Amino acid sequence: MTVLWVILGAVVLILLVVWASYNALVKLNERVSEAWSDITVQLKYRADLVPNLIETVKGYAKHEKSVFEEVTKARASLVNPDNDVKATAKAEGELTNALKSLFAVAESYPDLKASQNFSELQTQLQEVEDKIQAARRFYNGGVKELNIKIKVFPTNIFANMLGFKVRDFFEVADQKAIEDAPEVKF
Repeated sequence: MTVLWVILGAVVLILLVVWASYNALVKLNERVSEAWSDITVQLKYRADLVPNLIETVKGYAKHEKSVFEEVTKARASLVNPDNDVKATAKAEGELTNALKSLFAVAESYPDLKASQNFSELQTQLQEVEDKIQAARRFYNGGVKELNIKIKVFPTNIFANMLGFKVRDFFEVADQKAIEDAPEVKF
């Protein structure tokens, strides 16, 4: 009879560990998904600002067609990510590089730099860049917690059985883009 109680106690203990592990993994997974959603919202907002920025610059720099096409192409690749962290990070880096070219063109036009519309767009772009950075940090923090939980004992035993996978960090694909980040002065 005592052996039966010990076995029953062990089974209950194992079920409690599985239950607690599963709930912790679900919470962390949802936090990471929410953080990813925040990143995509901010990236979409930034992408929505780009056409206005292009149109403002176009009015002053009509002969810079290749720059406008490059920015438009980069924006399109960012707007259509397939929820793949690495692909989104790459597209985000491409848009950052394309915007650097656009701002370089803007430097050549003093009237453009003095434009109220351009100034407002620049301010909005800077604000969204700050929000993207914050969302990235929050996402990466959640990914770190989730990945640790998936890899540590005893959760690692149940994580694979329950279908939880290690998530990718949102890292800038092009390290050079970080080093050569645009310095915008207007």
